[in-house]
Amino acid sequence: MATTVADQLVEVLAQAGVRRIYGLVGDSLNPIVDAVRRSGGSEQGGIDWIHVHNEEAAALAASAEAQLTGQLAVCAGSCGPGNTHLVNGLYDAHRSGAPVLAIASHIPSVQIGTNYFQETHPTALFAECSSWVELISAAAQMPRLQRIAMQTALADGGVSVMVVPGDVSAEPAAHPTGTGDLVAPSSVVVPARDRVEALAARVDRAETVTLFVGAGARDARTEVLELAEKIKAPVGHSLGGKEWIQHDNPYDVGMSGLLGYGACYEASHEADLLVLLGTDFPYAGFLPQAHTVQVDRDGRHLGRRSVLDLGVEGDVGETLRMLLPLITETTDRTFLDRMLSHHADALEHVVEAYTAKVSERTPIHPEYVADVLDDELADDAVVTVDTGMCNVWAARYISPTGRRRILGSFRHGTMANALPHAIGAATAFPGRQVVSMSGDGGLTMLMGELLTAAEHDLDLTVVAFNNGALGMIRLEMMVAGYPSFQTDHGPADLGGIARAAGLHAVSVSDPRELRTSLREALAHRGPSLVDVRTDPDALSIPPHITAEQVRGFALAGMRTVLAGGVGKMATLARANLRSVPRHPLR
Repeated sequence: MATTVADQLVEVLAQAGVRRIYGLVGDSLNPIVDAVRRSGGSEQGGIDWIHVHNEEAAALAASAEAQLTGQLAVCAGSCGPGNTHLVNGLYDAHRSGAPVLAIASHIPSVQIGTNYFQETHPTALFAECSSWVELISAAAQMPRLQRIAMQTALADGGVSVMVVPGDVSAEPAAHPTGTGDLVAPSSVVVPARDRVEALAARVDRAETVTLFVGAGARDARTEVLELAEKIKAPVGHSLGGKEWIQHDNPYDVGMSGLLGYGACYEASHEADLLVLLGTDFPYAGFLPQAHTVQVDRDGRHLGRRSVLDLGVEGDVGETLRMLLPLITETTDRTFLDRMLSHHADALEHVVEAYTAKVSERTPIHPEYVADVLDDELADDAVVTVDTGMCNVWAARYISPTGRRRILGSFRHGTMANALPHAIGAATAFPGRQVVSMSGDGGLTMLMGELLTAAEHDLDLTVVAFNNGALGMIRLEMMVAGYPSFQTDHGPADLGGIARAAGLHAVSVSDPRELRTSLREALAHRGPSLVDVRTDPDALSIPPHITAEQVRGFALAGMRTVLAGGVGKMATLARANLRSVPRHPLR
């Protein structure tokens, strides 16, 4: 049998180290799906097909795999509706910086432009959620365009889309496949020397400095902490920066933003100088809009969230290594100790209230669920988090360890991401503990993926926060002064649904049974679900709210709004206040 374009496509993927395609089969994809079948699967050097129940889940699963591995991950969708289902998951992947190749099959090439059955315009459809999208209209374009697509996804840290009409993928290959060298980005953006010198001058002039750290500092933890010690600076973080900088950080003052806690907001606004390190933090209302400098490897991020005194385009680690010898060490700890004390006091206050209110009450309070889950997680667990109130509980309770990963749709903000992300994580890392913190709203949106977990016997646990309500949307309505409407629909029997889908499942309504139920599910080999009936009135407010927002709550006739606990962080904050080293880190 002659080598087809589809065979060539699969071979090039295998050469690049890709081991699987997430997707849903369909007629325009048939030549590619059959080439995957004939490749013999990953154990024979070919490709596995990971069947999902919605192409959106395929893209989200690929996004999670790419974020965890740093390598290319692949998803596929058939023409028309298959393509449109891919779009939302690809938006999430692209905005998360996940190198993903999407194979979007298309109608027969001779029918393009005739308003044929299921016709869309994929190059236009995917333009906004990708760095590269092209139509493969002839066999002669392969395998060159595929290698360009893969290299672009890796180099840009985003999505590439190959649009392949079904008839073209079935054609005989026009060129030998050959081999190609797929290069993962390894270069470091070195900042201009004069910019670093200007940054050093501003740091030295400021009597007080706060560092605000994002995911762009993931490889610069040592340098960030060394800078914090040298200038006695409190360190706050965004949600994206939490897993990289919070653990074992004696300068930690918490997180800013809508999900924030602690003293980060105060530290950011009261410092003479705020230094943004590797963060494209989107919430301008939580930034001071003055006395701010920013360091980021992507110059497009500089100044688009906050008015800057200075921007430095450069890798965070490289910039700080150049900066540290240029600045004068500070001995005055007054500002740092005041912020650490404020942080510890704030967290102890809410934890005392939390412990008294929620640890034994029913319905079970969601913060208690997250707190107990944090105790039971493995140190290297992958935790995927649904958009909405689950984001709040993960931000405040799931403790980073340096090995734990926390994934969510933190930039795109789509519902239903947690279970598909967990599917991608569990597929790529069999044997590693994977836990999906799923809201009932998100879980029911892509509930068919419970079947995916069962069909592939994936070792993952879904912890369903089942309050029968869209909690974050209700909160947004109340803040704006609107009575909540169409947000409360009552809890579904998610445990029963999961059991019917083939998962091990347990339902919990008594907080005294929670820990045992979580342990049982986490220990179960294969997919499991814990259906926890949580309090729909347990909401959360950010650490800083405006008078207008307070009036909104009053106008909405607010029922019960809890400040939200912060798990183990209060104890750690008090320990940090006692144990900040009085000498530079070595």
